[in-house]
Amino acid sequence: MAYQSEREEIEIKKYTDYKDVAYLKQFTNPHAKMLSKKRTGIQANKQRDIMQAVKRARYMALLPYVSA
Repeated sequence: MAYQSEREEIEIKKYTDYKDVAYLKQFTNPHAKMLSKKRTGIQANKQRDIMQAVKRARYMALLPYVSA
């Protein structure tokens, strides 16, 4: 696998909350884009939960849509 060496070890929580901004920032790159499932090494259902939480946090202005 090409991304094996680039994977980051991130603790996966049982429940993903949109208010936990520090946790959600681990799944975004410096330009505020979501990291891929290959890059983070998490399951697809957890990736969807995290993506939904990031979208909610962006809507509530807790996370930026893009980083300048």
